[in-house]
Amino acid sequence: MFKEFREFAMRGNVVDMAVGIIIGGAFGTIVKSLVDDVIMPPIGLMLGNVDFTNLFVVLKQGTKAVGPYTNLAEAHTAGAVTLNYGQFINNVVSFIIVAFAVFLLVRTMNRLQQRLEHHPDPEATTKECTYCYTTINIKATRCPNCTSELDAPTAPAKKKPR
Repeated sequence: MFKEFREFAMRGNVVDMAVGIIIGGAFGTIVKSLVDDVIMPPIGLMLGNVDFTNLFVVLKQGTKAVGPYTNLAEAHTAGAVTLNYGQFINNVVSFIIVAFAVFLLVRTMNRLQQRLEHHPDPEATTKECTYCYTTINIKATRCPNCTSELDAPTAPAKKKPR
């Protein structure tokens, strides 16, 4: 059973997925910092010196101290129950940035894959027979394996003498 688990864990897809999760976690930390430290402070400044992390509604007063509370940390220390809509706004902005970055990555990868599929290697010396899928010389007009007629290779156009 250990050998079977090791084979499963060392499979290429599992290792690739693990690397993706680790990089995704690090990317999430960077985006959180971007939102909290770079994007939201100027927006809060434009809206009248608002700190989005301290936007909250007290649902139940704290047992240790009664409000009003000046910030979220003070409310939590007092044991108050709060609805933290400012942090929710930060998380929504973070999500939009991550979703946009993933969209751009997937879009770029799809375009790259399309280019590779439509533009074969210009220095290729072999091709696949469309009938039997045998690898044959790129200049062949008949498959040596199944003897099927293949499309003639396109030769460069000859210039006419003047």
